[in-house]
Order: sequence, then structure tokens, then C-alpha cells
Amino acid sequence: MTTAPVARKTTTSAPVPTQSTYQTRVADYWNAEENPVNLELGKLDDLYHHHYGIGDADWTVLDEPDPDLRKARITSELHRLEHAQAELLAGHLGALTPADRVFDAGCGRGGGSIVANLRYGCHADGVTISAKQAEFASEMARKREVDDKVRYHHRNMLDTGFETGAYAASWNNESTMYVELDLLFAEHARLLRRGGRYVTITGCYNDTYGRASREVSLINAHYICDIHPRSEYFRAMAKNRLVPVHVQDLTEAAIPYWELRKQADHLVTGVEDAFLDAYRNGSFQYLLIAADRV
Repeated sequence: MTTAPVARKTTTSAPVPTQSTYQTRVADYWNAEENPVNLELGKLDDLYHHHYGIGDADWTVLDEPDPDLRKARITSELHRLEHAQAELLAGHLGALTPADRVFDAGCGRGGGSIVANLRYGCHADGVTISAKQAEFASEMARKREVDDKVRYHHRNMLDTGFETGAYAASWNNESTMYVELDLLFAEHARLLRRGGRYVTITGCYNDTYGRASREVSLINAHYICDIHPRSEYFRAMAKNRLVPVHVQDLTEAAIPYWELRKQADHLVTGVEDAFLDAYRNGSFQYLLIAADRV
């Protein structure tokens, strides 16, 4: 039954489980974060994606002579690439129906849950350790009038308190580097029904390169995260009954986004060269992994 938005509280909160000092720092970081590269892009259509983009860029935006229009066109193109990444992930969630529930782990400001709902009509629960992000995302759901199906929660994605086996699909979109993979995949396996689909898009360091490169270390420092090696994903999935059915290397497809973002003076954060250098020297990879819960 659909309840009128004025009568529904979409941000549902349980007490956030005991956090490590590191998790508290991550929550503080995202509670304080007001980065234009996240906020300005989302203002275009109220879809706020806390991840990067893939695909060929429209380089004509750089030829725009009017400075204000050039800025607007670059912002719009970066948002298009980010949305393409979100749609790619959503397309791997399986044959979902409007009655199904999906779980967005580390949902940020909520764009991914909205994308899944728009595509499948499904119920979505997004979880973030940032209370500020959860409230922001809930307001976007109310604004779109989908808050009867899309809800955001201020909880820890390692210990959600949600019902075991209740979800047809779940995902992480560039949020796995903030947690231990064994703990994360154990929670996804608990939440997913048998045959449910888990998908992640993530940056990981390339084991064949050796240890994490200087560029990967710079990215870790910038985002207060800990990027995992590629092999760790498959080891932790196997341990937690998640069997990969599709693996896609998106590294080359990610480079145009970073090349364009580097040209966006109003959006640069200083980490662009680290991503580009790491992708090009082979020490860092951008992967999509889809796995079935067995």
C-alpha cells in the first residue's frame, strides 16, 4: 500500500552498530563532504552518484567558447558517464520484478537505488554509515515520490539488521574499499535469497603488478580508504557462497571520464592524475563482478 509522503519517514535508523575508530572517521568524512563533483552533477536531475563514469566522452564540450556554457556542458557530460556506470551495474542485477527487494550497500546520496527502482519498479533499501547522506537521499526519494518503495537507512552495511534471505539482489558501487571483504560478503550472503545476484563495481589493485603502487596509495590517502587486491575479491566471495558469473574489466572504459574530469577546473579534486597514472601503468583496475548466491 502506498502511503502519502507526508506521512512516511523514509530514513529508517537502527542504532549504528559499534564502530571502529576507522569507521567513525569514514562517517565523519562523508558527513562533512560537500564536494562539487558529487553535488553539482546530481543537481542536473536529482540523481546523485558517488562513483565515477565509463564510456566514450563527447570531447566537443571542451571546444565550447562560452566559459559558462563550457562549464555546464562538461558537468552534464561527466554526469552522463556516471549515470552510464550506474545503469551498467543495474543491468546485471538479474530478472527483477516490482515485488522484489534489492539492497544498496554504501548507497551514498542514493542514486543507485533510484536507478534500480526506475528500471525494475522494485523495492530498494540503501544503507550508509553517514546520517547526513541517509537524510539527503531520503529527501530525493520523497521529491521523486518513490519513497513508498525506496528507503535509506543510517546503518552499517556490515551489520544491517535486515531480514535474512529477503533480497533478490544486492550491490556495492565503489564502496567495498571501506570495509573488510570477508565481513561484507558474509552480510550480502546472509541477506540474499538462494540464487540472488550480487554485483560490485570497484577499483582494485592488480596482484600481478606486485604490492599497491604509489598511485594506489595516493588514492587511499585521498579517500581515507583501503583498496583491496583483485584476488581478495574472488577469495572472499568463494568463502561466502558467492559464485562469479560475469567479470568485466572496465579499466579502459573508465579512462575517458578521468581525462575529461581533469579538464573540469570547477570539479577537479587533485586525485585525477593518480587514477589516470594507475590505470595506465597497470597497477590499478576497474572491475565489474556479478556473482550468484548459492
